[in-house]
Amino acid sequence: MKSGRIGAAALGTAALLALTACSGAAGGSPAAEDGAPSGDVRMIVPFSAGGGSDQSGRAIAAGLEDGTGLNISVENREGGSGAVGYSFFLGQDANPNYLLAAETALLALPLTQDVEFSYESFTPIMKLGDDYTLLVVPADSEWDTCSDVVTAAGDGRVVAAVSGATSLDEIVFTLVEQDQDVEFDRVPFESGSEVLAGLLGGQVDVASLNPSEVLGQLESGDLKALCAFSDERYEYEALAEIPTATEQGIDVSFAQFRGFIAPGNITDEARDFWIEAAEEFAESDAYDTYIADNVMQANAVYGDDFVDYLEGNRAELEKVLVK
Repeated sequence: MKSGRIGAAALGTAALLALTACSGAAGGSPAAEDGAPSGDVRMIVPFSAGGGSDQSGRAIAAGLEDGTGLNISVENREGGSGAVGYSFFLGQDANPNYLLAAETALLALPLTQDVEFSYESFTPIMKLGDDYTLLVVPADSEWDTCSDVVTAAGDGRVVAAVSGATSLDEIVFTLVEQDQDVEFDRVPFESGSEVLAGLLGGQVDVASLNPSEVLGQLESGDLKALCAFSDERYEYEALAEIPTATEQGIDVSFAQFRGFIAPGNITDEARDFWIEAAEEFAESDAYDTYIADNVMQANAVYGDDFVDYLEGNRAELEKVLVK
């Protein structure tokens, strides 16, 4: 990847301090004597309801709930491109009764914003798989390929929707700009669902969205996909005819991971509990259904292997996000 730039949205220091000051005892039941979770558990989703992160968090919570017998509720804490939710989660240090539905923002936020956490502040548990995006436009758009969009951006103004300064769509658009020497105008939204609404409502020209977020609109004919920012074409029947960006001369492929983390400084027993629960979830029909329904690549890793993945992925992102 080539080095790039993304402007970071600043959060108010006082707001962050207030959030991070929240006590880990604020929610959930006390842990068992060995430090493992017991009773009620909260799954924090650092984005608003309806987007890919929300879908991931709810699927993970339901799957873990079935496997552990714990009551796992989902709590959306959106804002600051994910920083509000992650900062709140930082305040739950050592509490095994909290989890967070993590994605690329876990790595991108510390590279671009003045936040008090990194992936090393938490306990990585499981990466479920990888989630690429499609470049989509309204069905009546004059553009039929990603090359058409790049040409239009070079000749004039193309307005792209992005769901935050460190979001996957922002990263992808930046990579396209770097690879093709063009620029897109941006309109920011808080989630993938808001991006979709903005695209359908004519507020923007193009969007880069996960397949799970747009399958319905592609099937109904409200949107059309111009290319996939993936290494290879999808094998899923509904997406198999969509060419990759690389096929159209745009050397861009980048996936967002989906997974979940626990707070930092939990006991070894708690960490092992959640990793075993994650491994059991990965063997379930619920996991297979989630991967299929969200059109993801099932590349599950756990614990230390997840940490290694995060370290490597952070190094790649640094080349894109840091000048």
